[in-house]
Parts: sequence; C-alpha cells; structure tokens
Amino acid sequence: MLGAGLALTWWWIVSRGEDAAVQKKQGAGDVLAAFKEGVWALFLPAIIIVGLRFGIFTPTEAAVVAAVYALFVAIAVYRELRPSRIFGVLASATRGTGVVMFLVAAWLITLAGPPGEVVRLLEPLMGSRTLLMLAVVAILFAVGCVMDLTPIILILTPVLLPVARQAGINEVYFGVIFVVRGSVGLITPPVGTVLNVVAGATRGSMARVVTGVAPFLLSHSIVLLLLVVFPQLVTIPGRWFGVF
Repeated sequence: MLGAGLALTWWWIVSRGEDAAVQKKQGAGDVLAAFKEGVWALFLPAIIIVGLRFGIFTPTEAAVVAAVYALFVAIAVYRELRPSRIFGVLASATRGTGVVMFLVAAWLITLAGPPGEVVRLLEPLMGSRTLLMLAVVAILFAVGCVMDLTPIILILTPVLLPVARQAGINEVYFGVIFVVRGSVGLITPPVGTVLNVVAGATRGSMARVVTGVAPFLLSHSIVLLLLVVFPQLVTIPGRWFGVF
C-alpha cells in the first residue's frame, strides 16, 4: 500500500508537468551488472531475516552480526572505507548512541510510571479501538516532529503497548501502525532525519526539501489512516502468512 501510494503520487506529480527526472529503462545486461555489484549488500538483510527466522541469533545479536558484516564488506569488498577511518566511524557511532541513551535515561527519570498515567488519560477511548489508535497516532505524530524513530521506539513502546493490550488491540497490528507512523516521522519537519540527509546531500535548503516531500508525506498519511480505520488491511494478510 505504501508503494502504491508513492507510485500514484509520482504519477500525479508527473501528470502536472513538473520537472521530474526520468531515467532511461535499463537493459537486462545493466540490471545483471548492478545485481552483481550490489549482491554483497543484498546479503545483509538476508542474513538478518534468515538468522532471526531460524533462531540463529536474537535481534540484539543480529545488530552485531549486521555491523560486523557491513564493516567487512565496506573494507574488503567495496573498499569504500579505509582502515584509517574506522576509528572516526566508531567514535561517531558512539557519540550518536550516547545522545540517544542520555535522552532515554532522561525520559525514564522524568516519566516514572507513565503507563498507568497514559492508561488513565486514554481511558475514555478504550471502548473504541479506532478512536484509541487515532489518539495513539496523534501522539506519535506530535513526538515524531521533534524526535527520531529509534528513541521513539525505545521510549514510547513500553508506554503505549500496555494501553493497546488493555484495549484488546492485537500487538502485531499495533506494531505495524507504530512503525509506519514512526517512519512517516522521518520525513516530518522540523527534525525529520531523511529531510536533513537529503538537504545535506543535495546542498539544498530545508524549505525546498519539505515542499518537495509534502505530497509523499500526504500519501503516507492517507495509507496510515486507512490502516487505522480498516484494521483488516493488516490482520487479513497477517493470517495468510500465519502471523495471527
């Protein structure tokens, strides 16, 4: 649904005659060459999914395996990372992790015992799962405007998941809504991580990036609203794949 929404958004942009670069369709030889070049990178998600699916390692261990594999590929295969730069990469990752952990610690200290408070706050909506999920999405939207996805997951999951359980909302369905809404926050100003990456990579202004991404933000928001109003869009395919 997210992919279809993006495709329709692109169709709408192009149909309006806006300047959108269209790349020439590549032949089979070019596709095969690109696949050969990227096959080492494609192994990364495959290793994670297979390892988790067959219980080879836990999610935390999967992160370690992924990091080691990515480091090996970057140094030995693609040779995009020189050994002399490894210390700088590790130092940057440590600083980023430290910021997130301090943020998590601060929130845990200032929000001691929040699940009970949130349950009381949302208690009037417990009778309607749709209204409750809309309220959860509204909370995630407000927080997503000023916080990255990782701290949102670390901080708000322990707070909102007990509320969903008490209301009888399926945990997998709740997780899908939570992650989709958190991902939308990556392109929500003013702190959208993807917006900052695009602005930095293209050396363009944040205002221009926000204007360009607005139609896609609207598309994602419509899909999210449909998932909230019609839970069957998640639960029925989930039954097909044996999730529920």
